[in-house]
Amino acid sequence: MEEILKHPFTWGLATGLVFAALIWKAGFTARRHAKREITRLETEARDLRSHLNTQLSIQSTGQETLKAEVESLRRQAETLRVNLALAQQKPGRTELRQFQINEAALKLMREQAPGFAPAWEKAYRQAESEMESAESGLRKLVRRVLPGIGSPTTPVLLAHDEKAES
Repeated sequence: MEEILKHPFTWGLATGLVFAALIWKAGFTARRHAKREITRLETEARDLRSHLNTQLSIQSTGQETLKAEVESLRRQAETLRVNLALAQQKPGRTELRQFQINEAALKLMREQAPGFAPAWEKAYRQAESEMESAESGLRKLVRRVLPGIGSPTTPVLLAHDEKAES
């Protein structure tokens, strides 16, 4: 046996087997470490995917809520725009504006035209009494039944009322 241990082939074989065992152990350790790393990375990737899905779902829900709110506000703004346009076109607004213009013009005429005020006051009182009579009695009934005929400026009714008053 001593002779076999002194032989150079035995020393070379033993050295080669030791190197092979060291390399095999290093490879085994590296594979085990790689498997652990792969498992850790897969777990981390799964967690990141789960987190990303949660984030995307939260963002999509928030985005849908914002879109619904924006659409609701857009419809509300359109409704308000239409209502404002209708409110500006209502007959009362136009007449009120015309009335204010006429009032301002009358004030200016009273100040500037010397004979205008007495004639205007007389015409104003006459028109006021015609409106009062038109709002009561037979004229009111006629105006309700036939609006075109019963207006206070209709000459037939004015002449009829003047005959009735005398």
